[in-house]
Amino acid sequence: MNIALIGSGGREHALCKKIHESAKSTKIICIPGNAGTAKIAENIDINYLDFNTLLKTLKFHKINFVIVGPEEPLVKGIIDFLRRKRIKAFGPTKYAAQLEGSKAFMKLICKKRNIPTAGYKLCKNKSDIKKFLKKNNLPLVVKADGLAAGKGVTICKTEKQLLKVANEIFLGKFKTSKKLILEEFIEGEEASYFLIVDKNNYKFFGTAQDHKRVKEKDKGSNTGGMGSYSPAPIINKELEKKILNKIIKPTLLELKKQRNPFTGFLYAGLMIKNNEPYLIEYNVRMGDPECQVIMPRLKTDILNILVKAQKNNLKNILIKWKSIKCMTIVLCSKGYPYKYKKNRIIKNLDKVDNKKKILLFHAGTKMKDGSIFSNGGRVLNVTSTGNIFYNIRKDIIKTLKVINWKYGFFRKDIGWRVIKKK
Repeated sequence: MNIALIGSGGREHALCKKIHESAKSTKIICIPGNAGTAKIAENIDINYLDFNTLLKTLKFHKINFVIVGPEEPLVKGIIDFLRRKRIKAFGPTKYAAQLEGSKAFMKLICKKRNIPTAGYKLCKNKSDIKKFLKKNNLPLVVKADGLAAGKGVTICKTEKQLLKVANEIFLGKFKTSKKLILEEFIEGEEASYFLIVDKNNYKFFGTAQDHKRVKEKDKGSNTGGMGSYSPAPIINKELEKKILNKIIKPTLLELKKQRNPFTGFLYAGLMIKNNEPYLIEYNVRMGDPECQVIMPRLKTDILNILVKAQKNNLKNILIKWKSIKCMTIVLCSKGYPYKYKKNRIIKNLDKVDNKKKILLFHAGTKMKDGSIFSNGGRVLNVTSTGNIFYNIRKDIIKTLKVINWKYGFFRKDIGWRVIKKK
């Protein structure tokens, strides 16, 4: 099969590697890809949000199947467009992608189906905020209604901070929406639960725990993700049953009822409190950096799974997993998630010892004149597998010290919850 993979981050490099390993894969093009995908696929630097230009590229390369990594093209209707043009593609429709594209849409489904989630209010102005503040105690969570690249959520401890953050959203900070969701703060432990879904069935697709905050001890601003590990030990069989019955099944049933069944990767961002799951958010694609710790654990051929899903035939495949653990630490540009400089050379990648089961997933990188340069805030994902999280992290940090990128930084405490309990 000739495959096109849309996206340029660590998630896409992890997917690309898995597709490259598939017996079904003949040719892979990455649009636009990064320095890592360039080694195993052909990178094509076009604007994938220009659907007509994308279509010409897909036809020129005789693409049989399109896999979409990031959320923005899904929310903008890339799957609907490709289906109209009779090109096979994996992912949700524009309507179903609102689960991620609009927090208000997601909360409305929660309300209709009694899905456990934080109490909330959709706010369009300062007056709406004041009403919610009268009935609820701080801290409160402010969420931009539209897409915000993982940076649209702020836990506010004071009214002053809350009004400042809200005002920035009202003034169009995130472009996708000038509305926000104000919600109660639920204290607990976060976890990510993944599924692959077709029109008739769904299958489990891994668990992970992400570290969103930029600083160690989970402090500082929210980011797209500073590191992750899989599996998430907090999700046991009893809790999984609750997640499926109270959250996943009601959501999928509601979308079916609305005649827009969900298809694609579905990622439930959860808060676990007293062994009860609360839905924090949905993502309609693989998470990043969660994908980088789930893919190395996958045993079954990824293209077999995706093709079955696209044909609404998931029930006829058994998805198998390796009995190993996996962790990734993200190497970021100094200044991320705020201002940072691009085009910084990255040396020493050839010194990485692959005998230690180290995987380097590129994210914000590009090739220029035979060298690798930074091209984003999250630059590299240093990933490893093993049986003990403590040892895995030790190997990753050793590798990061070998890379010794003076323009970057990383968190040394990824996995602190599980390592503390080791």
